[in-house]
Amino acid sequence: MRLGTKGRFAVTAMIDVALREAFGPVPLNDVAARQHISLSYLEQLFSKLRLRGLVISIRGPGGGYSLGARMEGITVADILCAVEDEPPKTKPQDDSSAQDMTQDLWDAMNAKVLHFTQSVTLKSLVLDQLAMGTKIEQKPLPNRGVFKRPVQPAIRPNVPNSVFALGRISRMQG
Repeated sequence: MRLGTKGRFAVTAMIDVALREAFGPVPLNDVAARQHISLSYLEQLFSKLRLRGLVISIRGPGGGYSLGARMEGITVADILCAVEDEPPKTKPQDDSSAQDMTQDLWDAMNAKVLHFTQSVTLKSLVLDQLAMGTKIEQKPLPNRGVFKRPVQPAIRPNVPNSVFALGRISRMQG
């Protein structure tokens, strides 16, 4: 398992989406602005996350990304494996090579990292953020193509509404 910038940014963006998905789909440009990550880089990461079923995309006005599974079912290992490229396989060399001498060490470390990342869920990371006081602002819902009804001015009850009412008022005053 590789631990790199892709994985770090993907985990950060997934936490951001998980924190805000209760208000509807989360646009990537909002995530990019909040987390200071390039939008094009996020698009690449989220296409990989979508292929693994970790997020779903909603198109159109008010669209964005939502989680593809429950927060409890998504682990850091799932996110990292979705976005990090597989390391290139090396050809086995003779038994005296330095790589063979340390391969057991790297395999053991990789197994421990994988075990640890499988034990950390997205929900636990979200709860940690909430416990640290992360504020979640709710953006106003976008106007989805339905025009608002124009506001009608209030009707004034003391104004005559017909010629006959105007005549009655003028006789009473005059």
